[in-house]
Amino acid sequence: MTTPHDEAGFETLHHQLRLLNDRLELTQLCDRYILHLDKDRAHDSWLETIFTEDAHLTFPFGEFMGIEGLAAFQRMARTNFARTHHISANHTVDLDGDHARVHAHLMAHHVPRADEPAGHFDIGGHFEARARRTPNGWRIHRFVFDLVWQSGQPPLANTDH
Repeated sequence: MTTPHDEAGFETLHHQLRLLNDRLELTQLCDRYILHLDKDRAHDSWLETIFTEDAHLTFPFGEFMGIEGLAAFQRMARTNFARTHHISANHTVDLDGDHARVHAHLMAHHVPRADEPAGHFDIGGHFEARARRTPNGWRIHRFVFDLVWQSGQPPLANTDH
């Protein structure tokens, strides 16, 4: 037989478990996006597992709104690089019901020529991802990357690798 005290304890435990699960899902959501930045995806289908239809992304090189054509926009950002390596860390998650903000640090190495990996261009900064819970799980609807530093010479526009 459970007592009112037991039921309150179960409710508290359930609430804490849901918060922990939401934080994990949001961190993994951002990590999946960052991992995709280093892969050349020819199709948009993976985006539906990360972004809402009305997504709005802001980077130093430009902005994009919506999900249609987002994969091509992401590839365009990589046309000057044979390889990239993105790392995000120090995620903090602020939850407000079915809405959340994730803040994290981001570092990226950009290698313009695969045969000259030492000639890389590096950046560092932080991002804020605003997400909302959807019927299919958490999805990012706003992503803003703020550049804090860069090292090395950014390449000139060039699609030859």
